[in-house]
Amino acid sequence: MRPAHAPASAARGGRALYELYRAASRAAAPAVFLWRRMRGLEHRSRWPERLGRPSVARPRPGSPLVWFHAVSLGEGMAALPVVRHCARLHPGLPILLTTTTLSAFEVIKDLLPDVVIYQFAPLDCPDAIERFIGYWKPSLILLMESELWPNLIMSAAEKGIAVALLNARMSLKSFNRWSVPLGLPLISLMLSKLLLVIPLSTVQAVRFQLLHTPPHKIHFAGDLKYAVGDVEVGEKELDTIKDLQRQFNDRPIWMAASIHSGEEEVVLRVHDELIKVYPLLLLILVPRHPQDIKNVSLALKKQKINFVLRSTMEVVSINTRVYVVDTLGELRMLYRVTPIAVVGGSFLPSLSGHNFSEAAAAGCAVLTGPHVGHFYHMLVEMWQINPLAVKQLTGEAELLDVLKELLDDSKALEACQGAAKDAFSIMAHGVVSRVWNLVSTFAIDSQQKRGIVN
Repeated sequence: MRPAHAPASAARGGRALYELYRAASRAAAPAVFLWRRMRGLEHRSRWPERLGRPSVARPRPGSPLVWFHAVSLGEGMAALPVVRHCARLHPGLPILLTTTTLSAFEVIKDLLPDVVIYQFAPLDCPDAIERFIGYWKPSLILLMESELWPNLIMSAAEKGIAVALLNARMSLKSFNRWSVPLGLPLISLMLSKLLLVIPLSTVQAVRFQLLHTPPHKIHFAGDLKYAVGDVEVGEKELDTIKDLQRQFNDRPIWMAASIHSGEEEVVLRVHDELIKVYPLLLLILVPRHPQDIKNVSLALKKQKINFVLRSTMEVVSINTRVYVVDTLGELRMLYRVTPIAVVGGSFLPSLSGHNFSEAAAAGCAVLTGPHVGHFYHMLVEMWQINPLAVKQLTGEAELLDVLKELLDDSKALEACQGAAKDAFSIMAHGVVSRVWNLVSTFAIDSQQKRGIVN
């Protein structure tokens, strides 16, 4: 194993590489931002926030201020329980949450406590970062998962702002990229500026230490992805659940959630075989990306399959074979109307899985494909509690066989449902409190106790 601390020469090399990155990011920012706007990746009216300018008319609250940052919907949902926990423990504390993607914005904006300010994250270019930090003046920055941006981390360090990485993870591809001679000095410099790293698994901890994160900064608390499923559904969601249950009228149901482009072909072939045996079977199909809805709809029309789009609010009839969910942020609710959940992003080699703890929390029998990426540690943890908690399938043929088994055998279905729910309950217990206790102990205490935590 490499030494935990990079030598002084590596630190100087890291600084030189950072200055190159800083200059390059400043030069490239206008073109990058224009490209993103042209592709519809930026909000139509709130795009100035990406340049570090607040565009929502809300005055900056007093200090201290905690800034949570997550890139997209998955990371944002994992941050949400910690944000709520922080707001509950410290009701007078100003909290800022930023995300990058439009899908995260559309879902999370309606789930936050009223006290939380929501902005789009600034681009990682010097001007946007300086403008953003200069306006909001955070006392503590909590980054989610893999958000390691040089300008953000270095600027915060220069201003004496504590930065922690929660649910820290790094893919093997990113680890290999950072490990090369041109990457290692820069990542080592960045990681040396963090006051706390909370990895989501032992494998992730090893990767961060090999990239020269000082061992005393690495502490375990569990995976915040479990906490996503631990959030209770609201009254409005309960009404929707009851309405859908009335429409589905006790029909046999299975759901394919977070389905990526190409995976819908697997799902529809399996469903076509299943309805030959179970004529009343209904499939709830939830594409991962809104832009895939058109292709899914065309495929269903081509195969002359009777389907309903959720956005149309059309009632599901006895002749409906597929219920296509073309809305955002409803997975947690939908898991509660299906006994079987197949979690996508896992049936093609180019994919790397999605969080299946939400399905387990709802008491579904949980199935996933062979390609689960960094969610493999979650798979192993739940298997250690009960091997039936999640079924990992080798591909399409096994998916068909297992679905037939669960649809035929109510006892087998109930055993998988109970195993999933029990495993989730054990893994989710206390994870948010443990994370916040570490933040309180390490990040906040090291910042001269600015009044963030009593």
